[in-house]
Formats: sequence, structure tokens, C-alpha cells
Amino acid sequence: MTREALLVVHSGRKANQRVAAGVVQRLAAAGIRLRIFADEWTEEPLDLPVGMEPIPIEAKPQAAEGVEVVLVLGGDGTLLRAAELARPAGVPLLGVNLGRVGFLAEADPESLDEAITAVIESDYHVEERMTLEASVMLNGGPVRSSWALNEAVVEKVNRGRILDVVLEVDGRPVTGFGCDGVLCATPTGSTAYAFSAGGPVVWPDVQALLLVPLTAHALFARPLVISPSSAVAVELDARGYPAVLVCDGRRTIPVPPGARVELSQGEAPVRLVRLREQPFTDRLVRKFSLPVRGWRGAPIPPNPS
Repeated sequence: MTREALLVVHSGRKANQRVAAGVVQRLAAAGIRLRIFADEWTEEPLDLPVGMEPIPIEAKPQAAEGVEVVLVLGGDGTLLRAAELARPAGVPLLGVNLGRVGFLAEADPESLDEAITAVIESDYHVEERMTLEASVMLNGGPVRSSWALNEAVVEKVNRGRILDVVLEVDGRPVTGFGCDGVLCATPTGSTAYAFSAGGPVVWPDVQALLLVPLTAHALFARPLVISPSSAVAVELDARGYPAVLVCDGRRTIPVPPGARVELSQGEAPVRLVRLREQPFTDRLVRKFSLPVRGWRGAPIPPNPS
């Protein structure tokens, strides 16, 4: 039976296409056939084994069903796009950063060969990351729902206006204020928008939800770290202004005045490939270029002999 993988590429750069062509050739030589979105594949026909040509497909929800892994060449935005396909299929994602920070990616361009070898040999482990479920409710009934790996943000639509909101946790009001919006993030998303908005970095193995007010006009408007089993809601003033719910910067739902956005831990996680055991601290230092020069580490205990 032919092994298959799905390749998702940030195709806006010609260099990425060249990288993708090399990946196709190497995996095909190892007996792994790739599914590729037709609008992302513009290379000339490659010299590939018979029957191992890429399978052009459409970007439909079932695109990742039946594959071993979703291989992503691009930045975090490309990986979040690929997560929309990998999550419902329960397929792991392996990201190779061809963008800027690429915090979600497991490999950098210089370790691409290692990543491809790991796919060929199935030599990797999978880490599950919690997700968010977000629903817009109006007059007691659901309007629309979505999900997020990084964050779900309720933010204002009118730039010159302020949103009046009330935060609720586990069915009880916590505080209300005027603001630009409210962000709810997972530990994975704590290094994304939430970090830029002044929230704390949360280690991925900490199960928690993170609430971050965005430019709130209030004394008690600090980030909150709450239980992953908690139910969170953001209520909009019925006499106020409309907002929009944005999930991972990709999926949007209008939120009219008087509506509420309910947020909770998602039932289905996103599965990320890890090539090796690596402390999150090292990833944090490397991706953010943190100043650790001068660190000597803990003193080595004396030899008892």
C-alpha cells in the first residue's frame, strides 16, 4: 500500500516552490506520495518514479484524511491553515519554518533534511496541543461557532469606538470595562497575539486558558490564567457597538450588540510532530533571541569519591 502525506506550502515565494520540489522528489524516491493543492503547485514536471507523481487536490475539509502526516513549508500562518485540515482528520502536523519567527514549526531550513528523514522512517513523536471552541450566542441561541489553536479574539469593528463588555467565568461575572477587545488564548497561543498584548508566556504542558483584555479602560484589566475546564463568556452591551470574533486570525464571525461569545476548551486537539525531546525553554530562547549570555548553569556537585 502506497504511503501518502499532504504537503501545504506558502507558495507566494519562488524559493518555497524549489524547496517543495526537492521534498516531493525525496519522498517519492522513498515510496511516499504527496497530495498537493493544485493552486500551490506550479513547478515543471519532475523526474519521479512511475505512479509517484503528486496528487493535485482541492483544499476541502477532508483533504488530510488517510495521510500519515501533514508537512507544512512556510510560517505560522501556513501551519494554522494546515491545522484546519489536520485537526478533523486527527493527523499530525510537521512544520518547516520558511517564514519569520515560525514558533509553531518544528524544523528550520537547515534541518529540513532531518525532518524529511524522520517522515520517511516514521521516527518522531507527537505532541497534542489543546484548542478552543468559540460560539456566538444571541437571544439565548447559537449563531455560529468556530475553533482556534492559538487564540479567539472578540474585537471592535469600528476603529473610533470602544466595546463595552462584561467578562464571565463559570457562570459568574468577573468584571466589565470598555476596551478594544478581549483575547482568549491557549498555552500554544500565549507566544502569539496574547504575548504582543502583554499576556504571560505559558508553557505548552500547562493546561490553562488565558484571558487578555486589549487596551481596556479599567483598573482591574490584567491578564487572567484560569482552569482549562472553565467556561468563559464575553458579553457585549446591547446599547453598544458591534464586534467580530476572530479565530487564529483566519475565521471570523460577526458579533452584534447584546450578543455573547462563549469560550471553552476544545474537544479535539491539534497534533504536532516533534523530532526530538527539547525543553520549551530552549525554543523560547531561540525563537525570541533572548539574551542568555553569561549563563553558567547550576554548579556541578563534587565527586563523592
